[in-house]
Amino acid sequence: MKTTPYTDVHIALGAKMAEFAGFNMPIQYPTGINQEHIIVRTGVGVFDVSHMGEFWVKGEKALDFLQYITTNDVSKLEAGKAQYTCMPNGKGGIVDDLIIYKYSTTKYLMVVNAGNIDKDWAWVNEQNTFGVNLENASDRYAQLAVQGPKATEMLQLLTDADLSAIPYYSFREWSFAGVQGVILSNTGYTGAGGFELYFPKEYAMQIWDALFEVGKPFGLAPIGLGARDSLRLEKWYCLYGHDIDDTTSPLEAGLGWITKLNAKDFIDKEFLMKQKAEGVKRKLVHFECIERAIPRNGYEICDKDGNVIGNVTSGIMLPTTKVGIGMGYVTTEQAAKDNTIYIKIREKLQPAKIV
Repeated sequence: MKTTPYTDVHIALGAKMAEFAGFNMPIQYPTGINQEHIIVRTGVGVFDVSHMGEFWVKGEKALDFLQYITTNDVSKLEAGKAQYTCMPNGKGGIVDDLIIYKYSTTKYLMVVNAGNIDKDWAWVNEQNTFGVNLENASDRYAQLAVQGPKATEMLQLLTDADLSAIPYYSFREWSFAGVQGVILSNTGYTGAGGFELYFPKEYAMQIWDALFEVGKPFGLAPIGLGARDSLRLEKWYCLYGHDIDDTTSPLEAGLGWITKLNAKDFIDKEFLMKQKAEGVKRKLVHFECIERAIPRNGYEICDKDGNVIGNVTSGIMLPTTKVGIGMGYVTTEQAAKDNTIYIKIREKLQPAKIV
């Protein structure tokens, strides 16, 4: 397994470690997933996300290249702004979902999912008929996500950049904790607010120690991937490999809002225009269990008569409300809001409402 600059720190803190995307990552600390979830919702927590991938895209045709390989309209990005998007795979599915950061018209940063770094790197090189300069910088960067309602106030103690002046999905490169050129990005995967910090690996411990020094009065705690999953699911954020993958189209997954069919030409545009015109046969829906139950990835979703209409892609018991929630694909006919569906758990049909 690969390691991050913080692997030994997680182990020393008593984290439960497991393989994730080829990395030895902390799933939870002794505090437990439920408490970690609540810490991020009410205070501030820090996630080691150094396993994520970073690709630089540079050159005169950088914009043309990104417009071709992604679904969102990159031309709308201003310098200092970020954009959520996805890469279609030429077969109607999704290579990966990602964030693009614009530095200038000739310089962009792509941040991709850890489990897809090798696949994405092969894909972008295969599509590079534009002569752009691509660099896989994933092994050079560490990344920490500092999330929660107290995150900005705490982080402000370590930089003279005005963090409150950096809007959502915007970023600055600035001095932070004595390290020059740290990317301070007002993004995150929790819905709780905060920043994601990117910096060269050699400064990993300097920044970690600085965070926990100023974080003491704020109750800063390290947070594992278990709570990262429950937080993103509570916010209904998709997770690649579960809710979207090479077999799901952006339109099926409810990502029509990042699929700009009328703005440009891109991979799979014709397929997606046809799919939109004809209507999708299945949709990704969000649901809450009506009775006490925990939906899990792979469980069948049925109608009231027990006929299988889809499957669960993600599911948990929410730490905050103690309600079972999940996401899954169902036939379009069954995908209406407030419709009752049934999750098959140990041969019993558990009712759930689409929300």
